[in-house]
Amino acid sequence: MQPKLRRPCIIFRIQRRDAHALVRFSGAERRQVQVQGLPGARKILGATEERTIQNRGEGRTSSSVLCSTPPTTTMATAMDPEKHSESPADYTADMQIHEAVDERALLRKIDLHVVPPICVLYLLAFLDRVNISNAVIFGLQEDLGLTGVQYNTALTIFFVPYILFELPSNMLLKRLRPHVWLSICMFGFGLVTMLQGFTQSYSGLLATRFFLGVFEAGMFPGAFYLLAMYYKRAESQKRYSFFFSSTSLAGAFGGLLASAIGKLDHFHGLRGWRWIFILEGLLTLAVSGAFFFLLADFPEDAAFLTPAERAAVKARLHADVGDPGTEARLTPRSVARVFRDPKILLGGLMYLGLIVPAYGFAYFAPTIIRSFTASTIRTQLLSVPPWAVAFCVSMLVATASDRAQHRFAFALVPIFVCAAGFATLLAVHDSPHTQYAALFLVASGAYSAMPVIVCWFNTNLAGHTRRAVGTAWQVGFGNVGGIVATYSFLKTDAPKYTKGYAISVGFVGLSALACVAYLLALLRENRRREKMAERGEVQEGVGDLDGSYRYLT
Repeated sequence: MQPKLRRPCIIFRIQRRDAHALVRFSGAERRQVQVQGLPGARKILGATEERTIQNRGEGRTSSSVLCSTPPTTTMATAMDPEKHSESPADYTADMQIHEAVDERALLRKIDLHVVPPICVLYLLAFLDRVNISNAVIFGLQEDLGLTGVQYNTALTIFFVPYILFELPSNMLLKRLRPHVWLSICMFGFGLVTMLQGFTQSYSGLLATRFFLGVFEAGMFPGAFYLLAMYYKRAESQKRYSFFFSSTSLAGAFGGLLASAIGKLDHFHGLRGWRWIFILEGLLTLAVSGAFFFLLADFPEDAAFLTPAERAAVKARLHADVGDPGTEARLTPRSVARVFRDPKILLGGLMYLGLIVPAYGFAYFAPTIIRSFTASTIRTQLLSVPPWAVAFCVSMLVATASDRAQHRFAFALVPIFVCAAGFATLLAVHDSPHTQYAALFLVASGAYSAMPVIVCWFNTNLAGHTRRAVGTAWQVGFGNVGGIVATYSFLKTDAPKYTKGYAISVGFVGLSALACVAYLLALLRENRRREKMAERGEVQEGVGDLDGSYRYLT
């Protein structure tokens, strides 16, 4: 006697050009059902509930049947080409049998294996990227003889490879698998960070910052790309924000760590700023070895999932955004097709507008705070609370956004909060307490809006190609703002930094306008597709370009 499986299930999919349905069945009653659009396909299945929704596929639409009873010989009828008026070339058949899984248990398993490792990875990446702002407080500029805008140039050169290599990095991520490529990159930027502690000149600092940008290029878009392949849109914001808030934790952790490491000033003849780079780089190197085994791959290759769970993850995403299209190859032509969509350009502008204030805060907050106090250790400690509050606010915004299943308002309100913070800093120059409070508004606003914007844009792109290209474009183009930020806060403008605050307010306004334009584009496209559906017209396309897809606003 065969063991009885809990909720045994069969997925039967028939793909052809004119079939556009997904029918689900459950229960024990046997009934005969004809799949919409497949007049010759009849299946005798157990069913008490029937639900038809539209589905998406690449170049073809698909019909799937999920039932609660084992397959019967009548499946041969559905797969028999002679029973259809179309030729066999017009459709394909694909059958998978798997044990049904508990969706909540599956989500908990994914949350445990996917989210924590990439959060730690990005925390260390961001820490190694911005710890130079802590190093400056401990004498980096004086020891290396940096004058004029040389420090700003050292910050800027990081963004050149960081921007250029984001898309190639995502292509390598797909080819080599996430656990291989991301752990290699992590080892690389950990090594470069450590070597940064041994630089003896301005040119040496430029070289290490350049290669730091090379190895960190794939961290952010790669991690977001990986997350998007596991979670549905309605449940993604909390995970995205928790991952993105690693930057806030890195800022807080970096300040605490720098205040402790700074006490090693002149230990073994090395200044405190050198110990910051050396010890934090060694930490990253140690973790990168373990992450080769801990980082998750894409669902279809994930070792921590059973075959049934992999199929369940794929089915969940298929029902939410269509077929992820894992077989699709990234080619110059497919990349060019993505950029024909004007919404892609708006996604880059939304992110660009917030990168300027975000990096302005990350790189120059300790310098701004130093104008309030003469103590270097106190400066590092005072830089911690704004980051900690930003993390809490970001998670509250993300939770509310997921519950409302809405993004626009939860991006726009934090943007206004960020603008209010910079406006305060622009207007007030004689009240340290007010200026310090304004830093909380800047950090909470910028670092709450950014994950919403990236999640909103990324999860509205369906399929490997559009997500890989779209994510890399948004993050790559957006990080041009990092170059603007590094030259916005010049030493000659201290302590008022009027130009830097004004530039930040302007770019925050750009982000708000881009968000409004993106929302209007989504609403317009959703209305157009609704009208087509009412007229019975069909728009075939890949992923979110299919007429049945509805964008999340």
